[in-house]
Amino acid sequence: MAAAFQDFQRSESDRLNEMKGHLEIALLEKHFLQEELRKLREETNVEKIKEELERERGKRIDLELRMNEVLKSSLEDSPPQPARKPPSPTPAANGKDTDKEKPPQGETLYLRAWRWLYDRVGVYIEDFRFVPEENTVEAEEPLSAKRLTENMRRLKRGARPVTNFMRNLSALSNWHSVYTSAISFIIYMNAAWHGWAIPMFLFLAILRLSLNYLIAKGWRIQWSIVPDITDPIEPSKDDLTVSEKFQLVLDVAQKAQNLFGKMADVLEKIKNLFMWVQPEITQKLYISLWVAFLSSCILPFKLVGFMIGLYAGIKFFIIDFLFKSCPKLRDKYDTPHIDWNNLPTDPQLKERTNATMSRRLSGSEKIQPVVARGSLATVPCGVNLDGDSARIHSTKKGAFHEIFNVSENERPLPVCDNGWRCCLINRDRKMPTDYIRNGMLYVTENYLCFESSSSKSAASKKNKVIKLVDITDIQKYKVLSVLPGSGMGISIATPSTQKPLVFGAMIHRDEAFEAIFTQYMKIITTSRPPSGSPEL
Repeated sequence: MAAAFQDFQRSESDRLNEMKGHLEIALLEKHFLQEELRKLREETNVEKIKEELERERGKRIDLELRMNEVLKSSLEDSPPQPARKPPSPTPAANGKDTDKEKPPQGETLYLRAWRWLYDRVGVYIEDFRFVPEENTVEAEEPLSAKRLTENMRRLKRGARPVTNFMRNLSALSNWHSVYTSAISFIIYMNAAWHGWAIPMFLFLAILRLSLNYLIAKGWRIQWSIVPDITDPIEPSKDDLTVSEKFQLVLDVAQKAQNLFGKMADVLEKIKNLFMWVQPEITQKLYISLWVAFLSSCILPFKLVGFMIGLYAGIKFFIIDFLFKSCPKLRDKYDTPHIDWNNLPTDPQLKERTNATMSRRLSGSEKIQPVVARGSLATVPCGVNLDGDSARIHSTKKGAFHEIFNVSENERPLPVCDNGWRCCLINRDRKMPTDYIRNGMLYVTENYLCFESSSSKSAASKKNKVIKLVDITDIQKYKVLSVLPGSGMGISIATPSTQKPLVFGAMIHRDEAFEAIFTQYMKIITTSRPPSGSPEL
């Protein structure tokens, strides 16, 4: 029997692996077919050809107009030919026509001067002709494993000079080579003392370009404080299996995700620094900018440059070396490092806001019991001033107060008179029958009541009653993260449950959340003791 069960498990695992392989093959075939479809569309792109044809036709019409203008001006400037004499019946008429056809001498000189000026300057004037900008939409390439991997390699190769430069600067600051760092420190401090810091940096840039020119000509020049790290030779990607190619795409996507996450953290910290999200940190930057501005207005520029250069050299070669060698010293006295680490990102701000709201709700819960009893003793719960206050609300299975075992005055609010259809997800339970229950949700003045559709009698154990004063946290919840939108659930946390209860699949989720939250805040505010009242 045990052997047969093991064979059954083995066959099931083989089937799952086979289905996984078929799924990966189907995904790759989908990408390949999409790429082939894109190529076919590019080859038969009729709309693009029509646009290019209209563009060329407009250019041809423009050239024809320019050519006609040039021919017309040349005909006007050319002298009259004697062979083409119009027939004149009378000499008087011939004299009049000759006077009309022959332009004055001043007008001929004006046209020649204008033509000479156009031939010399007209070419440059045409360059300043305003042409409306063409809004061309670049076609987006479909997702391809080969192209994604190649782009990641290009990014790595393109960033290699920058990473090597930053690694050399870090080695100089860490005194990786004592002699090199000492010589660099002496040269820099001497240049900063005599006001030659900027010429020194310009000379180093010229020297670097000269070395790059010699390297491009074939010279083998290699100078680095730290040894260059050669990338390992990657195996060919042509002979990989389908699962290996799929894993390769996942690895590249993970690297891109981590890279984008780091870039987003830096950009969000800079944004929050300038938007006064952390006022004590932004205040330091604000005061520093004012000090720098007043110093630049009062002190001579040469003195300001000398002070900045001297501080930069001491900071780079001495202070940073001490801080990197002594982490405890850095955590106590490196103000820029401490402030940068304390700057929050947007997800951290969201977590802080949620934590603050949870603490407020938990603090409100702690002061509820004594005052709630006093208020219940003086004013009965659920008593309204309207004429329908004596009406007892009932559901399909009986009276409302009998089903949920509450007082007769408790009845659903008008906004949920018929209840909200939903399913209760109790994540503390392990059995499927207890994990999810379908039913109706009601909110009264003091309770949140859930009536299970599978309960066969009144006051069933499957029904759920939650006191509003016992709620520690209430939030909108998204049960399935893969679905679009903000979700269709409400999360309710209470001290009696380890994990929050979730009321999911609610079509009118926002309406229900607003009603529950409004009534909850009303109960919290009315049950707080007034300031200065004696404690019971």
